[in-house]
Amino acid sequence: MPIVDRIGAFHDEMTAWRRDIHAHPELGFEEHRTSDLVATRLEAFGLEVYRGIGRTGVVGALRVGNSTRSVGLRADMDALPIQETTWLAYRSRHDGKMHACGHDGHTSMLLGAARYLAETRNFEGQVYFIFQPAEEGLGGARAMIEDGLFEQFPCDAIFGIHNRPKLPVGKFAVRSGPMMAGGGFFDIDIEGMGAHGARPQAAVDPVIVASHMVGAIQSVVSRNVPPTETAVVSVTRLHAGDAYNVIPQSARLGGTVRAFSREVMELVERALERIATGVAASYGARARIDFRPVFNPTINAPPEAEFAASVCAELVGTENVERNPPLIMGSEDFSFMLDRVPGCYINLGNGDAEGGCEVHNPGYDFNDEALPLGASFFARVVETRLARTAD
Repeated sequence: MPIVDRIGAFHDEMTAWRRDIHAHPELGFEEHRTSDLVATRLEAFGLEVYRGIGRTGVVGALRVGNSTRSVGLRADMDALPIQETTWLAYRSRHDGKMHACGHDGHTSMLLGAARYLAETRNFEGQVYFIFQPAEEGLGGARAMIEDGLFEQFPCDAIFGIHNRPKLPVGKFAVRSGPMMAGGGFFDIDIEGMGAHGARPQAAVDPVIVASHMVGAIQSVVSRNVPPTETAVVSVTRLHAGDAYNVIPQSARLGGTVRAFSREVMELVERALERIATGVAASYGARARIDFRPVFNPTINAPPEAEFAASVCAELVGTENVERNPPLIMGSEDFSFMLDRVPGCYINLGNGDAEGGCEVHNPGYDFNDEALPLGASFFARVVETRLARTAD
């Protein structure tokens, strides 16, 4: 597999870093041990290290020559609130927490690239290694940006990687333009009038209101979103009452929205507001909606996507680079960084072995065979983008 030889030489060390992080998962904004591990490694490599950006975020800076050209490379560090079910020797040591999305692998790949680039320095310009906390819906990217990430570390372009189960190791997927959906959460609080379960005529039943509301919400996409667009609205929570013989006073339902443009997200929000207030009023109840955008759509800048694809092709051959992969309805916090700086987010094959599972699964594990490929991609991005200029 055509990886950078020097990076391949310390594959075992990257594997050890990855498995150590896997065994000690930390949730968003709690990545104190992981941040210390990252910062200590970067300092040992000879980088300038900046801690506490976005609370537990870390940035390593490597400058070569006098050029002002710059590249940002980003990896996420947080784990998920999932109980691991594997029996790996390095399985999670913390109940209810595990690296079920591969962030342990992403962090280790970026550390590997930092080590290699610090040793070789075969470029001219500035590289910022951005280790982001709290990607899993807690706003770690925004926290770093609000802490002045791009003012302190201005990037001409920024690149990131996420592993992709079912895609063979040795293959990449790169898509120009929209790649992953924006995501939001919503809660609808319904206020009715409680009564005895045997006297429904005395009540304004919020359970009935919520039931009809769930049905009406199914029309949001089919009758509001243009057929040429893509969106998902799912009601995933419904809570009301505690007793068998009491019609409750209130009910709450909630769910998620996914779309590939802000305009569609706003359209869905307006439709949910209209349905919630209208259905509630038709039964004599009241409703209040709380709509919270959590992720923006992840949109790759076309020039940077073409550049990233060319780097991947150099590593593994054009036949191993999928150039038009399907859109992904999942969401990614890196979207907020791409809103500020042109860049590209790519997928790296995590393996297609039978029995392998998707991310966010208690049986998931990152494939260590992919580590040198991801690190090589990051390294080649820098060496190509910031190639030395002739005197």
